[in-house]
Amino acid sequence: MTSENADADRADGRDESVNERMDRNWNEILQELRVTQTGTQILTGFLLTMAFQPKFADLTTFQKDVYLALVAGAVLTTALALAPVNLHRGLFRRHAKQTVVQAAHVILRCALVGVGVVLIGTVVLILDVVVGRTASYVGGGLMLLVVILIGLLPTFLHVNRREPPDAEDGVSDRR
Repeated sequence: MTSENADADRADGRDESVNERMDRNWNEILQELRVTQTGTQILTGFLLTMAFQPKFADLTTFQKDVYLALVAGAVLTTALALAPVNLHRGLFRRHAKQTVVQAAHVILRCALVGVGVVLIGTVVLILDVVVGRTASYVGGGLMLLVVILIGLLPTFLHVNRREPPDAEDGVSDRR
């Protein structure tokens, strides 16, 4: 290992300095933010236009309450998805990349929770309007289950990075 990479994490198998790792992590977060920001902005725009549809006046009190909660949640989620960019701009050239990456990670996780909540609520609202209250509860419950399973997926797929890649499946490169 070269002296310039003396601060590299040898356990992760990469020969990169902390700064190089933070740059890579920031780029990965940016890719995830691009998807999340686009999705939250489209969903928020969809929800905002609903109030201007002629049938909006026919919504029940429950449906209007769900709608308003969804608008608030979607706007908050969109703001959360944009926050890491603002954080980066505010701390740019202040040697705070590690802080930016760590904070952006937490903010992005919160934004993803917000996306899940808004998706569940949107299913509830649409099913309540189109089919009825019982179907909306069933559909919302199923969507909640899907969101929870997706949220837990990394736990199910946890990989011990210290183990050789082929150790679990019994495959060996030796011949």
